[in-house]
Amino acid sequence: MSSVSSESASGGLLKSLQTDRWMSQLPDQLLDVPLYNLAIPGSHNSITYCLDKNNRSPVDHTQPDFLKKLDKYMKPIIRPFVYKWSITQESTVKEQLDEGVRYCDLRIAHKPKDDSCDLYFYHGVYTTITVEVVLKEIREWLEAHPKEVVILSFSHFLGLNQELHQHLIQSIQNTFGPKLCPKYETVTLRNLWRLGYQVIISYENDIMNFYDDLWPHISYWWANKCKAEALIQEIERRKQHGRPDGFFVAGINLTEDAKYIVSHPTESLNGLVMSTYPVLLEWVQKQTPGPGPGAINIIAGDFVKEGQLVPAVISLNEELLNWTS
Repeated sequence: MSSVSSESASGGLLKSLQTDRWMSQLPDQLLDVPLYNLAIPGSHNSITYCLDKNNRSPVDHTQPDFLKKLDKYMKPIIRPFVYKWSITQESTVKEQLDEGVRYCDLRIAHKPKDDSCDLYFYHGVYTTITVEVVLKEIREWLEAHPKEVVILSFSHFLGLNQELHQHLIQSIQNTFGPKLCPKYETVTLRNLWRLGYQVIISYENDIMNFYDDLWPHISYWWANKCKAEALIQEIERRKQHGRPDGFFVAGINLTEDAKYIVSHPTESLNGLVMSTYPVLLEWVQKQTPGPGPGAINIIAGDFVKEGQLVPAVISLNEELLNWTS
């Protein structure tokens, strides 16, 4: 398994941590720091590595009308563009967790005209695998890594009625059972280990108020920019107003618009992200976790296995060693 070993990461204790079990290997003085004061790597739109490439799945109905019409009549031409700008992760959820990701951005959908209760992920088009399959994969990974904790953010619900929300929540509870952390619990690693909790569920719907094991939606700072410098500027502007209470995400994911796609017909989201990662990583390495007004918590990005985002974020926790000593 890989280690947190980036030339750009701050040197010292955390560089030698195995990424698949970095939480279990943190120094003792960090085990009583709340998770919302640690630096935690995350993946944006985590389950897009399995989008339906066989044209069986319609373009999801959040897309612009012109794109849906073009896809209906010119599918062989339009689909390649949809795919290359919709895939934000090329590694599986288990590979992401092995890499050190501990926050997953899960966007849930029910396909139109589907009489079953099957739920999928989506971004542009729907995935080929169901939510239930991915949740079981995460549970299996957690069983092999009993001291790692994951934060799963369920949001952007598409086509879910009350019955489907209840079906999803039941699936979450059946899959993770006693691993689910109640929202009133103290979320330090030492306390979570003592109680056997490994999963924090954030749920972006008011139904979460009726369940002790569903946490409120975690704030996600989305800059909506296609240039790294503009994205950084927007996040820095938000930092000036102070960090939210509890968990929050700084999303360093770039966002392309129709104008950008049309003017760059040979590019892809992967190419855009990889070309700007050096600038984004330089910003990440200057961040500090903790309770302060300018501190960060979760940093989420695209194509997390290809860049050096994860080791850079994990290494930021060295800044807390002096604070806790």
